[in-house]
Amino acid sequence: MELSVDQPKQQPDDSTSTVVTGMLFVGLLFFILGFVTWLNGSLVPFLKIVCGLNNFQALWVTFAFYIAYTVMALPSAAVLRRTGYKNGMTLGLAIMGCGALLFIPAAQTTHYALFLAALFTLATGMTLMQTAINPYIVCLGPRESAAMRISIMGLFNKGAGVVVPLVFSSLMLADIDRFSHTALATLAPAARDAMRAMLAQRLVFPYACMAGLLFAIMVFIHFSRLREIPLDTDEGDDGVERLGVLQYSQLVLGALALFAYVGVEVIAGDTIGLYGHELGVSNFGVLTSYTMVCMVLGYLIGVVAIPRWLSQQRALLCSGLAGLVFTVGVATGSPHDSGIAQALLGWTGIAPVPNTVMCLALLGLANAMVWPAIWPLALQGLGRHTASGSALLVMAIAGGAVLPLLYGRLSDAVALREAYWLMLPCYALIFWYAARGHAIRRWR
Repeated sequence: MELSVDQPKQQPDDSTSTVVTGMLFVGLLFFILGFVTWLNGSLVPFLKIVCGLNNFQALWVTFAFYIAYTVMALPSAAVLRRTGYKNGMTLGLAIMGCGALLFIPAAQTTHYALFLAALFTLATGMTLMQTAINPYIVCLGPRESAAMRISIMGLFNKGAGVVVPLVFSSLMLADIDRFSHTALATLAPAARDAMRAMLAQRLVFPYACMAGLLFAIMVFIHFSRLREIPLDTDEGDDGVERLGVLQYSQLVLGALALFAYVGVEVIAGDTIGLYGHELGVSNFGVLTSYTMVCMVLGYLIGVVAIPRWLSQQRALLCSGLAGLVFTVGVATGSPHDSGIAQALLGWTGIAPVPNTVMCLALLGLANAMVWPAIWPLALQGLGRHTASGSALLVMAIAGGAVLPLLYGRLSDAVALREAYWLMLPCYALIFWYAARGHAIRRWR
């Protein structure tokens, strides 16, 4: 059985306009992926109120979403072998549109299981695209500049992450104080359920619009001039040989580092609203935008600096170190003082946030270069096993399902702030992989 979608053969560049056109189409898809992904950061505290959940239960949102990348990676590979990349992308958009439509009955019934099913369906469609577009970007040019190209795509992805919380907050979180835990606790059960149902109804129109937009883009991509890339099917690469990817220690260790990275990226982006809400930050619904702005800045640094001034390995080393520093800042900083935010954002007129919240947002800067740097380092030297190696890295996205859920359990047992210590060993692993792990080529 295939472990991943097959790696596309590198195609000759017919013209600069063809390459630019392809990059713009893929950039649009990255924007869509980012839009849907980073909506979770605002959705977690929203559904916590609507469905009356604790932190652990609310973070099943991230589990249902990110576990799809592991569960559906192999089926997605099989689908893409039959449809090709372009048709696979349109099918992925169609599945995402169906997932968005599922939010309508979920909102009307306020059944949490339906929300989770809708999220899983959305992520299933996204998996279909992710298994194709990441290797596609890597193969567009020299491997030593792959991180720079992925960084450009990251600007589309994280740019959507900046916009989404602002849109969600304006549409969904108006007069949210009426629905706070304290306000709802004073109501009779029937009145409390009615208030939650009224809040849930706010999801119907936006998700109906999202479904319509996804189906429209599906049609646009289907009839576009996006160049199809032939699949590399190696008839001699049987199932036993495909398992040979596990002999490449730089790949397996890279997958572990990627597992840790996706986990901490999701924790930083999707729990900052929960944490801000606990601290009484008035604009908690848009705090994910703070993290995403920091990630966009990190991607811009990558686009400019890699590989001219900064190698992929050194970028990853700096990211791991910064992650360690900011994690300590979150766990030990002041939840009342806002000096860091005032120093960094005072000139913008943006309302300052507590230091611990700002350190959590700054993790976006630390995280930006991890994904672009790990991919080329982990796939280096795999040859015909590159396709299977790519799938292993895609499946490592399951870190976004497991680690936030573990964080939710810890936060209910201790506190939201203390639970952030969970990220420290994750960044230590990323730092070690950059310093040494990526250079290990064989198990001893």
